[in-house]
Amino acid sequence: MTDSAKKRLVLGVTGGVAAYKAAELTRLLVKNGIEVQVIMTEAARHFVAPATFQALSGKPVLTDLWDGQSAGGMAHIDVTRGADAVLIAPASADFIAKLAHGAADDLLSAVCLARACPLLVAPAMNREMWDNPATHRNITQLKRDDVTILGPASGPQACGETGMGRMVEPETLLEDIESFWHPKLLKGQRVLVTAGPTYEAIDAVRAITNLSSGKMGYAVARAAIEAGAKVTLVSGPTCLSPPTAAKTVAVTSAQQMLEAVNQEIAETDIFISVAAVADYYVLNPSEQKIKKDAHILTLELAPNPDIVANVMNLPNPPFCVGFAAESENLYEFAEMKRRRKNLPLLAANMVQDALGQEDNELILFDDEGTHPLPRAPKIVLARQLIKHVAKLYHHSGNKNEA
Repeated sequence: MTDSAKKRLVLGVTGGVAAYKAAELTRLLVKNGIEVQVIMTEAARHFVAPATFQALSGKPVLTDLWDGQSAGGMAHIDVTRGADAVLIAPASADFIAKLAHGAADDLLSAVCLARACPLLVAPAMNREMWDNPATHRNITQLKRDDVTILGPASGPQACGETGMGRMVEPETLLEDIESFWHPKLLKGQRVLVTAGPTYEAIDAVRAITNLSSGKMGYAVARAAIEAGAKVTLVSGPTCLSPPTAAKTVAVTSAQQMLEAVNQEIAETDIFISVAAVADYYVLNPSEQKIKKDAHILTLELAPNPDIVANVMNLPNPPFCVGFAAESENLYEFAEMKRRRKNLPLLAANMVQDALGQEDNELILFDDEGTHPLPRAPKIVLARQLIKHVAKLYHHSGNKNEA
């Protein structure tokens, strides 16, 4: 986690085919700056060798309640001291039953019972085992005990069947873990984010568009989810995978984006317009591919609707945040845009420094002045932006108390 203090996670691996996913999860956690201590049950060692997790985590794998690796021989107590969370992934039906009933007959179950930090569980089992009433009773009990349940997902299973019970994919678990640790500054709020470019058709294969990758908008959506918001992401065409917790609406043109925003805006508390919407569309685009010849091709263009202006002109608009990408006179043009559209907050950057890049730098403009955010990965900037949005939103008196 590049923008916060290093976190420490105890990763418990129980028996099941999905144990191989835990190895990839360990790699992703370490890559993202999270310290990982792996504990494996006896059953887990039948699927993946401890040496795999030791190589990926850089730490000896704990397996035995009686191995004496901990000072004083109290590994079940010591291992969670200073840890930020315990995650069981995969969590078998048998281990979930142990947790629900407070069993502590091996190292991992004893660690969970004696832990001094939150517990997260990622179930993984056959769909019939997941659907069994006993499993559902146990999951209900864990939720009552303030255990966070991550998943499961639906899909093909190792047994050849298809249904609920698959362990959530490692990339999604990483998002869930990082989200769990972030302050819930927008808990319960409904956030609508637009992202990416729009494509305005010229003919059946050509379009007017721009160089926006959508990375900043997707990062903002993820940061809002981390802050506890319920997020809807309206996205133009990109090559990105949206945050799994977001409701995603895919669109192509500016008109489609406007229609999608209009469908969602009545249920929105905060609207963040990150998308690089094309300013013009082509009148009378050809339904067929225009054949190339020696003549000059003339296109007649008309202005696209201003989505932010449409939202701000509603009788009761949500709290609105705009984005501005400029190639010159950033401070002057951005502030002019904010005042013209009557926005409480606008984030601006130079296009030559941002489009397609993994990092960026932003200037936030509000009624109090300007707030520079130094160059950093886009997810870091997105989190800083959401923190500023939350501050202004709660001070605005528009907080949703529902």
